[in-house]
Amino acid sequence: MPLSETEARRQLRRAVIASTVGTTIEWYDFFLYSTVTGLVFAKLYFPESNPLVGTLQAFLIYAVGFIARPVGAAIFGHYGDRIGRKATLVATLLLMGLATFAVAFVPSYARIGIWGAVALTVLRFIQGVGVGGEWGGSVLMSMEWARSDAHRGLVASWPQFGVPAGLFLANLAVLAMSSLAGDQFLTWGWRVPFLLSIVLVAIGLYIRLNILETPVFARLLAEHRIEKTPMLEVIRRQPKDILLSALVRMAEQAPFYIFTAFVFTYGVMTLGMSRNLLLTAVLAAAVLEFFTIPFFGHLSDVWGRRRMYIAGAVAVGVFGFLYFAMVDTRNPMWVFAAIVLSLVPHSMMYGPQAALIAETFTGRLRYSGASMGYQLASVIAGGPAPLIATALFARYQSGYAIAVYVLVCAALSVFAASQLRDYTNKDISREYDDTGATHDSGDTWHAA
Repeated sequence: MPLSETEARRQLRRAVIASTVGTTIEWYDFFLYSTVTGLVFAKLYFPESNPLVGTLQAFLIYAVGFIARPVGAAIFGHYGDRIGRKATLVATLLLMGLATFAVAFVPSYARIGIWGAVALTVLRFIQGVGVGGEWGGSVLMSMEWARSDAHRGLVASWPQFGVPAGLFLANLAVLAMSSLAGDQFLTWGWRVPFLLSIVLVAIGLYIRLNILETPVFARLLAEHRIEKTPMLEVIRRQPKDILLSALVRMAEQAPFYIFTAFVFTYGVMTLGMSRNLLLTAVLAAAVLEFFTIPFFGHLSDVWGRRRMYIAGAVAVGVFGFLYFAMVDTRNPMWVFAAIVLSLVPHSMMYGPQAALIAETFTGRLRYSGASMGYQLASVIAGGPAPLIATALFARYQSGYAIAVYVLVCAALSVFAASQLRDYTNKDISREYDDTGATHDSGDTWHAA
């Protein structure tokens, strides 16, 4: 039975809140690990390595989470298109939350030797699997409840809001604990934020259990249009779109982790900057994205998803050089400004990105296709970025070498975005391959 307009609007609000709160919790967990990697894990789990090698080893564990994300996309993409968006999102939240909570109990190298690093690697992999399935469901839960094609970019951008919110909470928690005297932060203080994650998981679980399935999936279920193997089917039907969705994220994801995760290693170990200054700057940048992500999501509804995204990719390619020029001054004001401003080009891409990628795939394959395209970028962009940045600096002893890497990522994203179809303000409720509702390689719909 169709919902009334009032009830549909209520469900849209619930879906947006559930997606945003859920992604905030998941990204709090993920970023907490990212922040602590550069500050703690190299010292606690690789104490016999020199600082640079220990950092590389810690970031290798960090990268495992990104390698796991396509695995999560494949697993939960399949179930998201088979049993629904809601049930799948509950599972991803539990998987991610429990793995993060368990990190708080991993003994250090001094207690159990190399097995501490092994345990961290396993838990990081589980985290990555959870995040890999989370994004697609959160975006679809919001986007498929949107009441108007003209506001889909804004609605889909709200789950993206979970990234700066999670980044803010993770850095706030670490900042609060890092004020502990002496070695208390290194000894036990870093574990507290991981323990607190279980409270956030309970809140997110309660919210997600009280929403309805999306109209798009409900229609597919009623029409018996569910695919038996959606992941295999989308790989067969839309392989180019999956690859382009991954490449389009190069300019968004790789620089983001350099500017917000690698900066702790670069700033503290190389430049001798204050850890708290960097944490505060990342906090301020996250707060700025509270406003810029939905703004650019809305702007993509007006200006066009693809055009907005390309502008952001060009901006980050140029800003990489400005970023390291400002950070290398060691002037706290310039360092603070560089970190805060670095997330403006990121928002230009991240705001419209959810709709740009998810709209590319037809409804019955959307969870699988969008998740796989989005998470493959983790293997080629986000995961290797801190490792590549560390290796480039070790080789050239200059941040500008890293800026060149950012520029290459930007160029790849500009190319990929130019090749993706733009579905801004177009009807995506129909299956794209239905008779009489085909689409060509351009931006226009036509009758077959």
